[in-house]
Amino acid sequence: MNAINRFELYVLEDGEKPIEVTEDTKIPNAATIRIAKQDHTLGNLLRAQLLAVPEVLFAGYKVPHPLQPYFIIKVQTDGSITPQAALEKAINELISLITKVEAGFKREFAYKAADGAASGATAGGLGPNAADDPYGGGTGTSAWGNSKDYFDL
Repeated sequence: MNAINRFELYVLEDGEKPIEVTEDTKIPNAATIRIAKQDHTLGNLLRAQLLAVPEVLFAGYKVPHPLQPYFIIKVQTDGSITPQAALEKAINELISLITKVEAGFKREFAYKAADGAASGATAGGLGPNAADDPYGGGTGTSAWGNSKDYFDL
């Protein structure tokens, strides 16, 4: 019906810029940034990370229409850095945070795999009493016992 094709929500068209920056003429040290092919997920992350940057006075975003795959973020700084530099700083901090979270997940799942191998789990992840363990840990305890599961990261 009115919805656009799904691939148009994330694939940039020829000549389409992913980010467009417009300096605000009415507010000092402010800019409006249009980010294409993204939605509330990235908009809220960027807004929250921008507010954590000490030089940022204001950061807010909006999605003008749910059928249009872009959002607009407004940034105002104290003048010591430009809004574009504040956005770059926030993006770099987000990338490092996501990298740390990814490493933590990989480490914890490696511990889980090592724990499963030490408890006698087979290659398929199922131990001798797998019917009692919904997570395939092979600990021999029931699902309601004191065994560890994936939620015990």
